[in-house]
Amino acid sequence: MSGMSLVQDIAFVRYQVTDLNLMEAFLADFGLHTAARTEQALYSRTAGPLHHAHIAELGPANATVGIGLLARSAQALDEVARRTGKPVEPNPEPGGGLRVRCTDPAGFVVDVIHGQDTFEPLAVRAPLEFNAAVGRKRLGQPVRLKPQVASITRLGHVALLVADFPATLAFYRDVLGFLPSDTYWAGSEDRTIAAFMRCGLGQQWTDHHTVALITASDGRNRFDHSAFEVVDFDDLVQSGEWLKSRGRAHSWGVGRHIQGSQLFDYWRDPFGNKVEHWTDGDLVNDSTPVGHAAVSPEELRQWAPAVTPEFFA
Repeated sequence: MSGMSLVQDIAFVRYQVTDLNLMEAFLADFGLHTAARTEQALYSRTAGPLHHAHIAELGPANATVGIGLLARSAQALDEVARRTGKPVEPNPEPGGGLRVRCTDPAGFVVDVIHGQDTFEPLAVRAPLEFNAAVGRKRLGQPVRLKPQVASITRLGHVALLVADFPATLAFYRDVLGFLPSDTYWAGSEDRTIAAFMRCGLGQQWTDHHTVALITASDGRNRFDHSAFEVVDFDDLVQSGEWLKSRGRAHSWGVGRHIQGSQLFDYWRDPFGNKVEHWTDGDLVNDSTPVGHAAVSPEELRQWAPAVTPEFFA
């Protein structure tokens, strides 16, 4: 397993909330579907095959708890156990399978899972063909859309604000095999304060980042956001109009990022957690050059409305 990530992709994000009914109603508007619910937790899925992509656990306060990652294989899961000193155990949560549960240096619970149950994918519309100035493909087919719930196909990434950036970076890089696709520096080029980390899968194309690590300026470990992939740009915009019609809180967008190139739109769930719809992100592999840029507000977007202080709250 040396030289390759032990992780194939992200599986889910885990939150603690004070009201499961409020969360379930919001996620239905956002584009997720209830996969399982107990008295203590809500498990929500995308239209893709994974059993769930979002866990909300009932608790006394609202908090960001941890993440789930998909092991590349049973052998990779065994190697995660060896490197972390934690056992491979039956996953007691809905979906089953096996897991290794550990805690990263920022205190987030990290479940690396394998063999979890899957669902038949839900039906979603095909991405729209786009009649650019050259290579036109949408022939004799008009576009007729209206605001509606997003067709979320998968969870794409999570961005973590961490107090100890070097230690957290070392964990995801050296223990799990993530590799940087882009990094940020502040003050001087040798002072790296953020990294967009991809699954290190050799020449296989993978998302520009699956876990983003960002130094927490206030020293508080928490999620910055979790990000869910939608079908295409029209899906991004029309689902935003749907969320506005439902009275949901908008944070920032629509725009296009620089690192990763995603088209994005950010929202707040009822507990203040920032969640993103995105589409059209970069794919990279181990031959893709790693960028290193100075951090600044301008680095967040190629184009978008002005960023407001709310986005950084």
